[in-house]
Amino acid sequence: MENLRFDSLLVHGGLESGPAGSTSVPIVQSNAFAYNSAEELEDVFRGRAVGQVYTRLGNPTTEALERRLAIVEGGGTAIATASGMAAITTAVLTILRSGDEILSSSSLFGGTFSLFRDTLSNYGITARFVDPLDLEGFRSAINDRTRLIFVETIGNPKLDVPDVPALAGIAREAGIPIMVDSTVTTPYLANGTVLEADILTYSTSKYINGTGTTIGGVIIDRGTFNWDNPKFPHFEQFYKKYRAFAFTARARKLVHKDIGACAAPFNSYLLTEGIQTLALRMERHCSNALALALFLKDHPRVAWISYPGLKDSPHHAVATKLYGDRYGGLLTFGSGDKASAFKIINGLKLASNLANIGDSKTLVIHPASTICADYNAEEKALMGVTEDLIRVSVGIEDPRDIIEDFKQSLDSI
Repeated sequence: MENLRFDSLLVHGGLESGPAGSTSVPIVQSNAFAYNSAEELEDVFRGRAVGQVYTRLGNPTTEALERRLAIVEGGGTAIATASGMAAITTAVLTILRSGDEILSSSSLFGGTFSLFRDTLSNYGITARFVDPLDLEGFRSAINDRTRLIFVETIGNPKLDVPDVPALAGIAREAGIPIMVDSTVTTPYLANGTVLEADILTYSTSKYINGTGTTIGGVIIDRGTFNWDNPKFPHFEQFYKKYRAFAFTARARKLVHKDIGACAAPFNSYLLTEGIQTLALRMERHCSNALALALFLKDHPRVAWISYPGLKDSPHHAVATKLYGDRYGGLLTFGSGDKASAFKIINGLKLASNLANIGDSKTLVIHPASTICADYNAEEKALMGVTEDLIRVSVGIEDPRDIIEDFKQSLDSI
């Protein structure tokens, strides 16, 4: 059938019959691929024929995952990587060179903040951070060295919601691409077409996988940016041959190949299985998160709560415009101080205390002492991390059990 709706695309999109009529993606657990003649292998290496060479460069199981993710994102091409951070690193280094600058949202996952602030600076790439809600701040911060705008769909863990299409418009005005990390929202809330992103990156370890069993990432190139641009002379040879998908060509033939942060075939298989149930799980994550947020909002031990699904959230209007009545599975709340935050976490019996999101199970963490522990007070404030903040990745358990777990812990302090 053509023109399948989103939920059906998750199950059937890009799926091809395997050996003996198998309807699951086969696991091709091989590091290299043999050819009958030297001429055949030469043709593949020179691009005269299509074929597999080495799993670092491509693998049938991983290609199946890439095909399916590209389809549910509304078209384009995909490159699966070893992790979400590998996806961001590969994508950024495909575009930026020494002397270039990236203009990034200040509301970032800690690993991305570290990559931009610390690691890229060692290679002559400068990151400038702007409040993602300040559109004019982004516009005025662009200079003649800016080559990329980067933003998260929903800040993690700040949970602010930028107007991504508006930021995409600013990028277009400046003649630079916008890269969007949609880990928290997934294509279930909004795909690349809705967000008007040129490139998307996200960790497939989270909601795509859904069970906390594997690590992975993906880069989606929607083919919407014109790389025939004097700001990007290093794309010239790729644009001449690959046109709209010059980014994918440069990433695959250089950065992805040379860095080698490729997806393992078995991980790719697990992720293709996870894709099928994404809509069902995300629907439950969203509804459970809203139910928990409404409970926490009225609990006397909760000093504040942030969830874009709450009608009094300052981010509710933009989130509703972009994502409809679905606001994701993450929420944060504060208890007043670090000591009480620790007591709440230690008192939970159902939720797990660990550094992950997007699992079927409810997860909690105290970011200030863990994933953001290496940052100073000013940097934590930039990311919206306070000493009393607890991040909750709301699972798909019965919402009554989740609420009862938080109630008994809060009531005990």
